Amino acid sequence: MIPDKAPGEEVLHASGDLKKQAHIPSFEKYKELYIRSVESPEEFWGDVAKDFFWKTKYTGKFLDYNFDVTKGEIFVKCMEGATTNICYNVLDRNVHERKLGDKMAFYWEGNEPGDEKTVTYRELLQQVCKFANVLKSQGVKKGDRVSIYMPMVVELVVAMLACARIGAVHSIVFAGFSAESLCERIMDSQCCILITADGFYRGNKLISLKLIADEALQKCRDKSFTVEKCIMLKHLTKEDEASSGSLSPPAKRTCPDLQVPWNPEVDLCWHSLFGGASEECEPVWCDSEDPLFILYTSGSTGKPKGVLHTVSGYMLYTAATFKMVFDYHSDDVYWCTADIGWITGHSYITYGPLANGATSVLFEGLPTYPDVSRMWEIVDKYHVSKFYTAPTAIRLLMKYGSEPVQKYKRTSLKILGTVGEPINPEAWQWYYSVVGEKRCPVVDTFWQTETGGHVMTPLPAATPMKPGSATFPFFGVVPAILNESGEELEGPSEGYLVFKQPWPGVMRTVYGNHERFETIYFKKFPGYYVTGDGCRRDKDGYYWITGRIDDMLNVSGHLLSTAEVESALVEHEAVAEAAVVGRPHPVKGESLYCFVTLNDGINYNQKLEAELKKQVREKIGAIATPDYIQNAPGLPKTRSGKIMRRVLRKIACNEQDLGDVSTLADSSVIEQLFENRCCTTV
Repeated sequence: MIPDKAPGEEVLHASGDLKKQAHIPSFEKYKELYIRSVESPEEFWGDVAKDFFWKTKYTGKFLDYNFDVTKGEIFVKCMEGATTNICYNVLDRNVHERKLGDKMAFYWEGNEPGDEKTVTYRELLQQVCKFANVLKSQGVKKGDRVSIYMPMVVELVVAMLACARIGAVHSIVFAGFSAESLCERIMDSQCCILITADGFYRGNKLISLKLIADEALQKCRDKSFTVEKCIMLKHLTKEDEASSGSLSPPAKRTCPDLQVPWNPEVDLCWHSLFGGASEECEPVWCDSEDPLFILYTSGSTGKPKGVLHTVSGYMLYTAATFKMVFDYHSDDVYWCTADIGWITGHSYITYGPLANGATSVLFEGLPTYPDVSRMWEIVDKYHVSKFYTAPTAIRLLMKYGSEPVQKYKRTSLKILGTVGEPINPEAWQWYYSVVGEKRCPVVDTFWQTETGGHVMTPLPAATPMKPGSATFPFFGVVPAILNESGEELEGPSEGYLVFKQPWPGVMRTVYGNHERFETIYFKKFPGYYVTGDGCRRDKDGYYWITGRIDDMLNVSGHLLSTAEVESALVEHEAVAEAAVVGRPHPVKGESLYCFVTLNDGINYNQKLEAELKKQVREKIGAIATPDYIQNAPGLPKTRSGKIMRRVLRKIACNEQDLGDVSTLADSSVIEQLFENRCCTTV
């Protein structure tokens, strides 16, 4: 599976200086540790576990599992019998045992240049204890689900760690999602309380978050589910940070258009509750397999899946991947540009970095606001050494050339990372050559919400780089490539990417629906975890992710379900049927190209198109807004009535060679669809 030696051709190598101090300095060392992690996982992960505090030790197998649906229920258990608390391990342990209390945990950089704040580990621990006491005062207890819908402020980290401290399960919803999406997630996980903020700016755009949150809570009530309490942070409207107990300063920008509705029966002010809370809060000791958080990801059926991660395995895995993939050292300043509303922010802004006692940048804004040099200005300002962003952001900034990058020194940078989707070689080369000046290794990480952390990735000093390749598996991860019949392919090959055994951080179930968990990830190929991604292995043993095999789209690094977008379109009274496919996009990776069949007597026009786009935005969020909507009087279907999406993808890309269409029920629709194609400029 891992080649005997690293290839010598067509690869780029890390500098000698990096190799000298790296945790894993050579390919030979990587291979030695990898074999140990697979053959003796208890020994390998036991060494990682020694860095953490355990109230009680585990009693059974270190890692127990069943991946074969034909042999019974699917399960994964790590360190069963052990008890710990992840908040204690990422904060108390760092403050009291490692004496890092005065070390910076976060440099907070607001949307507006000059909006900034620093937070030490000691301050963060105090704030988390106080907010944990606030939650307890509202009746939140171990096992309760707490919905968090907040912008990128330090209080978001405080809220999630406060939940973890008392054993409550956080369910964070990205602040770009609509009221409908928030309502759906609150109801699915039966959350007892919502934590939100008044609003925030994203670039020049004002988001009235409380207004959307209230709409979501009303939708919940309309569906006979009542959330009793909503705690609101004053982010844009507070006046005096000294009296507010807030970790982010008052906004530098006035916001006269901000709407902050207030329902005294439900709403509570973060600052009022916080002021009187104690800074002492004993952690609740949790079993290893107790739930830590639920995070929703798009499902191919259209209904989002509540991915459930548990305490101990997730803690070990995010800590280890952060340390080794970014080759973390104590003097690093690390910056992950993702939003905490996604898994990347959970694992590589909050839990992984804090578990290692790292200093991170927490950024509220956009890479292009107020200008396209913003990222590199921040890199220089905080002397960022490890930088982790999405291919979408790289492709966006590429458009503006090298001059905005080269205005800044970037001499502090040592390692660059990418996340969210496969990176095309052109963007990789620009990132490596222009941003990193050919001296910073690029770690192109492949993983999913479900995997908890990196599963395929280069290691900075150990694995020679091939632009665009996910390279090799992380420790404890055993990949295979299967053909349609479920047979493992050897050597250079292409097919379904699967994993043969678990690692500590893998998801445990879909919240409230274990049957769905088994069906999605284990039924197609019994004995394997099925990623849903295609993969190619080259002659050197390097793995290349080729994209989703199921009906999912990757837009700007975010997975969207075609069924979810189609469902939103069909809810409009004018639409009889809809089909959504992806079309390559130079910045976003994929764009949404939608085909809609209208009800009889309805004419397609610009007004209707605007309504349909608005409908999708309101149902899902701005990220899902269609790029193209085409009027399609008929859709290409098989005789059994199945829509031929393969053909629609060809039409969206204006590719006339459709391949085999012998199963098409009515070939006349093809010509009509090509004639009605949207004018695609990118």
